[in-house]
Amino acid sequence: MTAELKNESHTNISANGLSKVDNGKRWPQILAILTVSLGSFTNGVLFVWSSPFTLVITKDKENYSITESEASYFNVMQPVGMLTASLFFFKIAEFLGRKKAVMSLALPHLISWIITIFARSKWEFYAARIMAGIADACMFCSVPPYVGEICTPEVRGFWGNVPTFILYVGQVCITILGSYLSVQTTAYICMTVPIIFVVLVSILPESPYQLIKDGKYDEAKSSIMWLQRKENVEHEFVAMKFDVERQTSESARWRDLIFIESNRKALRAGTFLRFSQQLSGVAVFASYTQPIFEKAGGSISPQISSMIFLGLIAVLNLFCSFGVDRFGRRLSYFYSILICGFILLGMSLYFIFDQYQFIDVSSLSWFPLAGMLSWTVCYSFGLGVVPTLMLGELFSVSIKSKGLCILIVFFGLSVFLTTNLFHLFTSNIGMFSPYMIYGLCCLVSAFITLRWVPETKGKTLEEIQQSLKKGY
Repeated sequence: MTAELKNESHTNISANGLSKVDNGKRWPQILAILTVSLGSFTNGVLFVWSSPFTLVITKDKENYSITESEASYFNVMQPVGMLTASLFFFKIAEFLGRKKAVMSLALPHLISWIITIFARSKWEFYAARIMAGIADACMFCSVPPYVGEICTPEVRGFWGNVPTFILYVGQVCITILGSYLSVQTTAYICMTVPIIFVVLVSILPESPYQLIKDGKYDEAKSSIMWLQRKENVEHEFVAMKFDVERQTSESARWRDLIFIESNRKALRAGTFLRFSQQLSGVAVFASYTQPIFEKAGGSISPQISSMIFLGLIAVLNLFCSFGVDRFGRRLSYFYSILICGFILLGMSLYFIFDQYQFIDVSSLSWFPLAGMLSWTVCYSFGLGVVPTLMLGELFSVSIKSKGLCILIVFFGLSVFLTTNLFHLFTSNIGMFSPYMIYGLCCLVSAFITLRWVPETKGKTLEEIQQSLKKGY
């Protein structure tokens, strides 16, 4: 039925009696994506907040009495908050609905900034970082599903990655602000974004999928009309209603994530994407950008190096989205993670030579920055885009909240694992060891990608579910 509806042409009769195809408009969907992406912006700011401010706080003995070892837990507390919140926020998101769940993201953001403004001890900063982790869980439970449900496949292909791009823009902004402003001043500035976010999101319509699921059919039609700027949306409404009813008719128990084949494949793909992404070292490189470049040395300051690194990630993430949309999710992810693996192994060799003085690398002081920039280019082509983009695509409506809960738990665990391994290995073995581990993990993950990751390019949410049932 869905295929038949999809192939029908929808026409309006013009004044001269001729029929014309009404394809609607894309800009309202794009506007909605840009609006909810303000939440992703603050998540990006909070995610790498520790990169510029760990050095500031540990060196400022007048206002803070926090050691480098104590400050290293800033990056540990955030995944702890994410893990904790993921266990219950999925139920809150189900109860609130998509739009209100997105709006609730502003609450942990504001609380985190308020704590940061008044923080003087390590415990207060730990509390702020835990709130930032709770915000991560809220964002991943709400923004990707909302974006996936309000967009047509054509819009979702490129614009569905905008929240991730804006997240990286937030990382760049906090790196710049943190290099020139104090902890308190930065927090005051960043507090304004969640307030603006709530006001703007309140104007957006609820997801039509959510409204159909709640039995609010007239509101669902109004939502589709707002998002597509079409007068006659009966075709889209009937197709969407059929898809939602079929998906919600499926069993949605926790055990069904394992025992129903399509759910099992979606869960396997989602957990693999999240885990393999973090095992490429991205959370560590974002959170420890300035400390990494400070330890690596070189002629460029750690502040400037981190700005170049994170700025390049943001810019490339946007432009590489065209490549992902053209070549598909699976192939983009495969080539991205494969090349990243080789680059990380090359950097591991550099740090081995530097640590054990096998050869003189003083003339290669530019190599750490060049290696990280090369990694950034390859990361942006797939690793930085695909996992978040597919969060809202893999699961059916009935099981989506439970599936996302599991994925966020795995995301938090992987961030916790990689950040702890980095601190442990660099302190006890050397800088080369985490790079070697990340590189080997990338090479192994590249070949698993071809077997476990489905292709979702150009498909509706219902078509993705059918492909999972058929084996991709």
